[in-house]
Amino acid sequence: MSCMTERPVVKRTARAILLDGDTAPRMILIKRTKPGQAPYWITPGGGMEPEDATVVEALYREVDEELGAKVTDVVPAFVDTVPHPDEGAEGGGGEGVTGVKVQHFFVCRLASMDLARRHGPEVDEPCGEYEVVSVPFTREGIASVEVVPPSLRAYLDANIEGVLALLADDLG
Repeated sequence: MSCMTERPVVKRTARAILLDGDTAPRMILIKRTKPGQAPYWITPGGGMEPEDATVVEALYREVDEELGAKVTDVVPAFVDTVPHPDEGAEGGGGEGVTGVKVQHFFVCRLASMDLARRHGPEVDEPCGEYEVVSVPFTREGIASVEVVPPSLRAYLDANIEGVLALLADDLG
């Protein structure tokens, strides 16, 4: 049974909760600084492109573009669903259909990273600064920076141990 309140998914993104190291893992983030705005920290990733057959393929492409990185052990961890105007709708946001953007967050391990290999729009035509940083993957570490979206920050704060368990050898 379908109900009329369902909203179309107009955009999907793939983002990495990217952990480096086994014993005291650190989380790789991108510190974004735009002119006239307070800095904020995002997980590597971005929107699916037409050439991406799957959300996971988009994740691999995005971490390669943004970090020159390869990842392993990609496990779905969290989804965030937010209203998103359908750019294809009449008027571009007036009374057009409001769809949703679904952000897929995957926990994964960093296999390699070479910042000299970064490429793509963020590197070629940056809007402000993109600084690759890492914080301890602990409640204190995550609380020390302004991670967005807030829903991810809350999820991580509540689930540090659970996220690490997603990478445990016995997950299956």
